[in-house]
Amino acid sequence: MLLPALFLIIGLLLGFMTNFTIPDVYSNYLSIAVLAALDTLFGGIRAQLEAKFDQKVFISGFFFNVSLAAFLAFLGVQLGIDLYLAAIFAFGVRLFQNLAIIRRILLDKYYLYKKSKKSNDISTNSTLK
Repeated sequence: MLLPALFLIIGLLLGFMTNFTIPDVYSNYLSIAVLAALDTLFGGIRAQLEAKFDQKVFISGFFFNVSLAAFLAFLGVQLGIDLYLAAIFAFGVRLFQNLAIIRRILLDKYYLYKKSKKSNDISTNSTLK
């Protein structure tokens, strides 16, 4: 779980430290690709927390999601419609669902830890008397 977050931070730092600009023509492609990549990243974190993480699924999902998102943006440009908005909506919904599930898992783990610590403190105090 730590490795994807570390690379996300490194990528953000490199992005902020460089003076690289994306032409407006490619902004739709980049925005949807970043959203698809974030969706995959948080899906991987969720899978890790649920002890269901599979590296092959993560890597293939990453490239498939980014490619599909870029293809939808390209197709929308060719057809003259804003088709990338549908992909942004779909990936955005999944991103927020994954974040909500991650939050619930972390809260459950925190409450279990707090409960076990409290029960250990009570049992330690009762054995000392």
